[in-house]
Amino acid sequence: MDREVDEHWLKHSDIHLVTLQECGVKMFGNRRERRGGLGLLLLLERLMSVGSVGPITLLTIAGQSLLYMGIINPPWHSYDVCLSGEAILRYKNYRRLLLSAIEHSDDIHLYHNMVSFLFKGRTLERLFGSVKFFILLVVFTLATSLTYVGLAWAATEYFKSYSYMRECAVGFSGVIFALKVLTTHYERSHYSQVMWFTVPSKYAVWAELLIIHILVPRASFIGHLAGILVGVAYVYGPLSGVVNAIHTTVAGPPRPSYTYAYGTTRGYTYR
Repeated sequence: MDREVDEHWLKHSDIHLVTLQECGVKMFGNRRERRGGLGLLLLLERLMSVGSVGPITLLTIAGQSLLYMGIINPPWHSYDVCLSGEAILRYKNYRRLLLSAIEHSDDIHLYHNMVSFLFKGRTLERLFGSVKFFILLVVFTLATSLTYVGLAWAATEYFKSYSYMRECAVGFSGVIFALKVLTTHYERSHYSQVMWFTVPSKYAVWAELLIIHILVPRASFIGHLAGILVGVAYVYGPLSGVVNAIHTTVAGPPRPSYTYAYGTTRGYTYR
């Protein structure tokens, strides 16, 4: 099922590069226009057919869906919080580091991101537990956004083009790419199917990055690359220590577990 979802996601994936007109959001006074669309119906159908879903995964999907629909009515437009290097480094608009990830440009954009997240979230929330998974999402969102800004700055310096600093993006797929690195790592399979190709699992996310860039030129290459780098920093670098330290502070040290379960390590498990 996850493979089927990833194939659809590859064709439609999306941290979208947006302009003011393309966000599709109108404001009436302080309220957003209520929005629907086929993508929301397809997402609801998928949620009803998938079975058990962890609370953080479900709340993340519900929250972003209600935000898109205008039922959650924050005091900003989606184009007010799209992420760009210029907005962060020049204008110090730091709220975009978080808020840009939870906005979507249209219902199909939302659908493909949330369905891909659904299957990765089910796996990882079961593995880590809900509290740690929530911390992981927050850390990954911030880290992906900061990495995006750093890559935009680096591209501007290398290519001598300020356009990279002005590219403004919304969407959750940078975080999804980071989670994909984790699911591929923990599944321990040697090979993964990426569209029509079988590739070594450790290269699967890199293959997806290139395929998406070819099939969906408007998708943010920098945003997706940022997500992969964050996932790699968790699996092979220091980011797991940051997440574990926050989790220990919030939930206390891991407790002994005498029942073997997926995710139990050396007699300890997080709940």
